[in-house]
Amino acid sequence: MTDESRPGIGPVSLATVAAKAGVSIATVSRIVNGETRRASPETLERVRQAIKTVGYHPNQLGRALRNRESRLVAMLAANLDNPVMATIAASTEAALREAGYTMILCDTHDRPDLQDDYLNAMRSQVVQGYVMVASQPSPGLRDFVDRGAPMVFVSRRSPFGECAFVGPDNLAAGAAAADYLLDRGIDAPAVVFPSRGSSTTRERVKGFCDRATARGVPAGQVRHVEAPGISHLEIGYAAAAHFAAPQAWPRGAMCISDQVAYGVHRLARESGVRVPHDCELVGIDGNPINAWLAPWLTSVEIPHRDFGPRVVDLLIGLWGGQPPREHLMPHRMAAALES
Repeated sequence: MTDESRPGIGPVSLATVAAKAGVSIATVSRIVNGETRRASPETLERVRQAIKTVGYHPNQLGRALRNRESRLVAMLAANLDNPVMATIAASTEAALREAGYTMILCDTHDRPDLQDDYLNAMRSQVVQGYVMVASQPSPGLRDFVDRGAPMVFVSRRSPFGECAFVGPDNLAAGAAAADYLLDRGIDAPAVVFPSRGSSTTRERVKGFCDRATARGVPAGQVRHVEAPGISHLEIGYAAAAHFAAPQAWPRGAMCISDQVAYGVHRLARESGVRVPHDCELVGIDGNPINAWLAPWLTSVEIPHRDFGPRVVDLLIGLWGGQPPREHLMPHRMAAALES
């Protein structure tokens, strides 16, 4: 068996390791492949030291092709221009690397057809698991879910039945935003969201409206303002145009993401509306750049940097035959720095 070479030295084989450790090739092979129960602690240590000394590296690609498995995990994210998704990707990559896996990252640009193209491409890469960040319903995704592929959905739940999930409690996050505005005496708030709503959007809006109703706000008193598009920045800007004249602006509004709030704020400035003095905006995400670039924004903060270990925990459970589970992430209010 020939494995990867050290530059300028030549191939380092299992036989080289076995000779150095004073054990059989079969013993080295078992230990390299994770079968350590039959080896004594002394033998394990000798083999590990020999591997380190001779610079042996197993041919992972050859092993993957033989066993139809690998140490590769594919992440498909809807839009890596969104800082939240980039943060989730960085957190997950670090957690996978710590666990001994390599992550392939694909940006689907929130397009179902491109999502399916990437899923199909991953078949030939012998990918061991999938992390779907804000996925879209698509025929290819349905096929993967139906076949029982090990998949963890992040931010948006699977559109095709119960699957492993990591994300916030969006209903509770929306309710927290409503409480914040109502506690400040804003009893005729608005909600701003994309026309092409995802499950995340629907849950956040529902959580907000249900809490407002429970606290005595008539349903018709909550203004629903929406706009088409994919970019949340552009959606917020376009939706805010519905407020028209300065006197038509609400005293407070929940935006279903911080990026939507950035777009609303842009039009507010152009309209002479001061945020937060004339209109308070509450986003959901807790983007780390808020303290630097959006001190006027109050946000329901979600710890996206902590998603990675939860994602890996669920993947390992799926690989071990566990049923799908979910991790609901906590949230907290991060008040605006400007008042």
